[in-house]
Amino acid sequence: MNAQPHPTPTPAPAVPASTPAEARRLAEGLMGIMTSLLDLVEEETELVRAGKVREAMALETRKSEASREYMRAVTEIKHSAAYLKASTPDLLATLHRHHDTFRAMLQVNLTVLATAHAVSEGIIRGVNGEIQQRRMPQGYTAAGQRAAPNHRYATPLAVSRSL
Repeated sequence: MNAQPHPTPTPAPAVPASTPAEARRLAEGLMGIMTSLLDLVEEETELVRAGKVREAMALETRKSEASREYMRAVTEIKHSAAYLKASTPDLLATLHRHHDTFRAMLQVNLTVLATAHAVSEGIIRGVNGEIQQRRMPQGYTAAGQRAAPNHRYATPLAVSRSL
C-alpha cells in the first residue's frame, strides 16, 4: 500500500485591510516575521562562518517555515497596498525601511553561504586532482618528456553529501 503525501493546505485568500488597525496588524505581523527570519538567518550565518555546517543545516526546517510565513504576509500586504498608501503612508514608509534592512541582511547571509560553497568546492576539486594524479600511470615519452596524463585512467570521486 502506497502512502500518499498530505497535500499542503492552501491558505485562505488574503482580505485587504480596510481600517488603520488592520493595516497596523498586517505591518506589525510582517515586521515580526522578518525579525524572526533574520534571527534564524543570522544564526545560520554565524554557524557557517564558524564551520558548523551540520548545525546550520538543522535550521533548515525552521527557516523554510519562516519563509512561508514571510511570503504569506507579503501577499497580504500586497493586497492591502492601495489602502496602506492612501490611509497610512507613514506605516508603509516604516515597512519599506524595515524591508530594506531585511534585504541587506539576507544579502550578507547569501554571501557567506556562497563563500562557503566556493571554498568547499575548491577543496573537493583539489582533493580530486591529487587523487587523479596519484592514480595515473607515471611514464615518459620516446623523447624523454613526461607523458601527459591519459584520461582513460581517471575515475570519478564519490562524495557523500550527508554530514
